[in-house]
Amino acid sequence: MNILITGASGQIGTNLALKLLARGDQVLGVDKRLNAWSQAFPLVQTDMTLSPTGADNRSRFPEQVTAFQPHAIVHLAAWAKVHQLVKEPAKALENVAMTFWALEAARAAKVPILFGSSREVYGDILRHVTEESMADFVVAESPYSASKIAGEAFFSSYAKCYGLKTLVFRFSNVYGRYDNDLERMERVIPLFVRKIWKGEPITVFGRNKMLDFTYVDDCVSGIAAGIDALLIGLPSPRVAGQTINLAYGQGQTLYDLVSLIELATGKQAQATYAPSQTGEVTRYVADISKARTLLGYQPQTPLTKGIQMYITWCRESGFLG
Repeated sequence: MNILITGASGQIGTNLALKLLARGDQVLGVDKRLNAWSQAFPLVQTDMTLSPTGADNRSRFPEQVTAFQPHAIVHLAAWAKVHQLVKEPAKALENVAMTFWALEAARAAKVPILFGSSREVYGDILRHVTEESMADFVVAESPYSASKIAGEAFFSSYAKCYGLKTLVFRFSNVYGRYDNDLERMERVIPLFVRKIWKGEPITVFGRNKMLDFTYVDDCVSGIAAGIDALLIGLPSPRVAGQTINLAYGQGQTLYDLVSLIELATGKQAQATYAPSQTGEVTRYVADISKARTLLGYQPQTPLTKGIQMYITWCRESGFLG
């Protein structure tokens, strides 16, 4: 199968591309920046926030994209740092523009499209476990969450108006291999790992903030299953139009996270605890029963194991010096 991946230079996109290549698929990446981790698949470097004009829809896209003739598109491109978009809300509009670009590409090619949404669409909730129907779109906690809500709305509209087969995944704190791009995106796990390893102080915004951390291999296995379900009907033909949580299904506090990094590195954190930042979700645990039922999704990596795997990769890749 030919799979087009937007945001293919990111952590999830890179891991997904390599997984698909390993099983025999052809992959074409689309991203604004080059891939710093892998050159194993071709990449079209383009700005997806721009919408070239043209009566023929296909003329809107780079020639490599139309020539590739994808069987499906996976849309992962986005500005994905919540607090960054609090400071720079215009980037939330760019997320919406990139989603429009991807949907138009799918409409032009007449192929299914999958969307990497976020658990941020649920807002700051206090329920123990969150299933897909619990999303409350009346109140968005941040411009980032609003951009994902808007993306999901566009996906729904394209399915209804143009008959596109769509599948929306809500990711939750994905971490692991290729997650060390601190200059572009300062995610909590790579930031804490690097600073604790070097003996530098860290600020933990929300000691008891509980999140559902997902190892990247589990995330991409769910995406791959979604591609197969849309294109060949296996493991289930009932996924078109669905919204599915992809997570581990278990919550861990940031205090737990720091403790696990300390245990895995053998170093003591110099941690200062402060209140959560504006726009951040402070509690989220996913209900992954729909992913299990429709995709045969079985996450294999609890945070206790995933942190050790990630730190091993960081050491082998030279990220920790």
